[in-house]
Amino acid sequence: MELAYYSDYAVRLVNSEEPARGKDTLTSVEAVRDLFGGNASAARRANDSDVTRFRGVRARLRAVFEAADGGDETLAVDLLNSLLLEFPVSPQISGHDFRDDDGRPLWHMHLADHPSNATAGYAAIAAMGLAFHLTEYGVDRLGLCEAAPCRNAYLDTSTNRSRRYCSDRCATRANVAAYRARKRQEADRSDSTGLTADSAQRASANGERRPRSGGR
Repeated sequence: MELAYYSDYAVRLVNSEEPARGKDTLTSVEAVRDLFGGNASAARRANDSDVTRFRGVRARLRAVFEAADGGDETLAVDLLNSLLLEFPVSPQISGHDFRDDDGRPLWHMHLADHPSNATAGYAAIAAMGLAFHLTEYGVDRLGLCEAAPCRNAYLDTSTNRSRRYCSDRCATRANVAAYRARKRQEADRSDSTGLTADSAQRASANGERRPRSGGR
């Protein structure tokens, strides 16, 4: 398994809150456990105290995305490094679930569960995954959705670094909004041009009717 895969842990946690919309799904221990996905053994260690701890890690991960999205590469790296120092990982070589044609294990690097608590384990995996993604693809591959007010985090894996939205839904919504804005501008210009033409015609007509001054 590629270690950059673990960067999805960071995205899932950051997107459990939508500040601009006042939404926060991280309100219970069940919500914390859902973030672990298929890692059931790690999820079972979560308890009520992890809700507050997860929120603290979430704010720090969002700050990494905000710095990257704002073009401040150094700040993004510094913030991520502070997480890596606080939540170190325990890498292991694993061959479970992956076999070649002869039935032999396909050895790969795996990030083991952290022994202390659920938050430390999740934070370590999320930070390391994000670090691998950042160093492999670049800081500018970490972004925040441009479809206001969404601002969800995303990882740009496009070949031409063109991703701007967290989902197809947000991309469609932004394109529709842009189309409607263009139509409004065209209508406003058309109205303005029409009024100007009418004014010019009236001024011309008045000029033709106005008597010329001066005598012979």
